Amino acid sequence: MSSSGTTAVAHPPVTRDLSTAIVAFALADLPDSVLHEAKRSLFNVLAVAIGASRHPGLDSILRVARESGGAAVAPVVGRTVRADAHFAALGNGFAAHVDDYDDTHLATVIHPAAAIAATLLALAPSTAPDGAAAMRAFVLGCEIQLRLGVAISPEHYDDGWHITGTCGTIGAAVTAAALMGLDAGATARAIGIAASSTVGQREAFGRMTKAYHAGKAAANGLLAATLAARGFTAPEDALEAPGGFAEALATTHRIGSLDLNLHANFELAKNTYKPYPCGIVAHPAIDAAVALAARIGNAAAVDAVVVHCNPLVPELMGNLTPGDGLQARFSAVHGVTMGLRDGTVGLAQYDDALVVAPDVAALRARVRLEPDEKMPRASARVSVRLTDGTTIEETTTHARGSLERPLTDAELNAKAEALMEPVLAGRTGALRKAVSELPKAADLAALIAAVTA
Repeated sequence: MSSSGTTAVAHPPVTRDLSTAIVAFALADLPDSVLHEAKRSLFNVLAVAIGASRHPGLDSILRVARESGGAAVAPVVGRTVRADAHFAALGNGFAAHVDDYDDTHLATVIHPAAAIAATLLALAPSTAPDGAAAMRAFVLGCEIQLRLGVAISPEHYDDGWHITGTCGTIGAAVTAAALMGLDAGATARAIGIAASSTVGQREAFGRMTKAYHAGKAAANGLLAATLAARGFTAPEDALEAPGGFAEALATTHRIGSLDLNLHANFELAKNTYKPYPCGIVAHPAIDAAVALAARIGNAAAVDAVVVHCNPLVPELMGNLTPGDGLQARFSAVHGVTMGLRDGTVGLAQYDDALVVAPDVAALRARVRLEPDEKMPRASARVSVRLTDGTTIEETTTHARGSLERPLTDAELNAKAEALMEPVLAGRTGALRKAVSELPKAADLAALIAAVTA
């Protein structure tokens, strides 16, 4: 009986049992296909972070680190400077997510690798893991946050939470706990502390704050594990308790049936990689626009454009008049405009000055979103009326980068080269090799050398 005289509702000990499973997880039992996907995830996110390593938001974070941080020992991607573990986690997580070019788990819309890679780099100096331990920690952090995300989706995201920040904090705590070698009890405490440290609302999309969520997830998860290692206490049932993580953050959830078999049914195997640096729901329409550009030739011939799309497109990316590159990443009409105008959509198409250029704004004003409940999320149809009165159409059935049409290893490498070479010339091959050989590496020296200036 509870103190109020009512009967307490029993719930499975999810937090305890999950922590036991985390400690027992063995990288050697991981299927080769999942290990390959984990390597793709790590390679992609580090390349993306390097591509964004000159962002002014990272400058701000590192300035604060110099003013108030601790010993500067942890690597910062794309930079010669170091930072303390907290600010390195915050900065690297921010860089990995700010261009909206990182990986995406389509069922939950979680970007799993940003916070986890940032946690891994931040703790590398103090925990000195070998490559197998590092890969194990990376896989665990990604997988746990994705399974939690499945348990609270889609209600959690629909309620306005940025699920990359909320579930990412717990994933980062798991990665940190694994790197620190915490036992099941301390891991459970780390999860409990992290459950009280989650961060992020969708209202922040289109601002630096969105990427701050990923960085803060890494920093908060790292802190949670560090406190747990020093005896800091937390609820033993933080995930499943009435009023706890799942119940507080989702109107309905399935936390009681969370899959605790960490050697099967991998959500990480369903991870995807973006061909365009913007919200993923606009990718089908951008695919169609890029294809149409070759048929149109000159975008000046475009009179009007109708994008037939899933209703999530205007809901998540309905900004019709973006004022800078961050806002444009949540403007489907901008992505379509650039696809039609340039025949390609990369970082250059989200340059702040280009976003507000008069010719771009004029063409963007001719693009209209037409939501259709019957249109699948990975599909779109773009209809273009030309100034001579003719109409041409292009349909995307499965977007590039989707599970049905995944980016190949060659395409992922080409993406990494385009991001890395302007920042760290000649390093793409070194990063690819370091990630590929990580499970057998004696340490992380080659990985860190590949991502830092």
